[in-house]
Amino acid sequence: MKYLDEYRDPALARQLLDELRHTATRPWRIMEVCGGQTHTLVRQGIDELLPAGVRMIHGPGCPVCVTPLETLDRAMSIAARPGVILTSFGDMLRVPGTDTDLLALRARGCDVRVVYSPMDAVRIAEARPDRDVVFLAVGFETTAPANALSVLHAAHLGLTNFSLLVSHVLVPPAMTALLDSPDCEVEAFLAAGHVCAVMGWREYEPIAARYRVPVVVTGFEPLDLLEGILLAVRQLESGRHEVENQYVRAVHRTGNTEAQSVIAQVFRVTERAWRGIGTLPASGLELAPEYAGFDAARRFEVEGLRPVEDPECIAGAILTGARLPTDCTAYRVRCTPRSPLGAPMVSTEGTCAAFHAAGRTRSTS
Repeated sequence: MKYLDEYRDPALARQLLDELRHTATRPWRIMEVCGGQTHTLVRQGIDELLPAGVRMIHGPGCPVCVTPLETLDRAMSIAARPGVILTSFGDMLRVPGTDTDLLALRARGCDVRVVYSPMDAVRIAEARPDRDVVFLAVGFETTAPANALSVLHAAHLGLTNFSLLVSHVLVPPAMTALLDSPDCEVEAFLAAGHVCAVMGWREYEPIAARYRVPVVVTGFEPLDLLEGILLAVRQLESGRHEVENQYVRAVHRTGNTEAQSVIAQVFRVTERAWRGIGTLPASGLELAPEYAGFDAARRFEVEGLRPVEDPECIAGAILTGARLPTDCTAYRVRCTPRSPLGAPMVSTEGTCAAFHAAGRTRSTS
């Protein structure tokens, strides 16, 4: 396929791997901050082909996975109410809450619908003025512009039956939280290309300077990732710590300023809870006061939530890169894509799902 196959060329991949082997003179630990990148690394076996000592740490790059359990339980409580249509992207439906998931609620008769865009939810609200339509707005900066536009469009239409249950998170604060951890092993980052396509990379420059870590904006194909790793290793070997752009075909330093403008119009930065990391200041988005009428958390009062994580699931340690899925005793035994204990086994960007799809097994030694 044009513009895709050239980033999967096996001969070029071998050249990049050879160059990596000649460049790396000592062990280095690099974290990718994107679940899509994790899936490519694992599916293609890139993480196992790297030179000895160059290790990839899989970070909290899956927005579905870092959505706190309380938000999921709140969504399910709202979905169970008469007269509510809860809409969501498909990968949220099977994420376990404390007691159930959205797919099970739908099987019990609740009106839970998969949509492909928040605008689909607006259209449902327009067509069904007798129902309250809620869109579960989960994601990094990448999905924030579309969600913001859905609010603006609903306001333009004068809809009073549309709202968002917002759980947007921002990448840079999570990176700094990881770097501030006393157990942090990360020496360089591969930044998510799609997030940077929206936001640019200016926010990463103070992180690189303060923590003296290279940050390489990287795409999602095998050659993108191999080149991104090579650029990071070159910086590490030479003692540099800069923001570098591998994904030049899609990302500019300033990002998409129009998308940033609509985010700033509709949302405000707030503290946000991250599964596995905790509550981080200035790490999420909430609706601005002038759009509070579209806030499902305010519209539907939900009391008595007592989120309880499955005690056997080590999703928190996996999301911070402290553990691998193969370290979990439940992996591929009691936790599978058909019967997941945690979000990383459900989401198409989850690390556990990536390892399972690639057939990675637990060590018996």
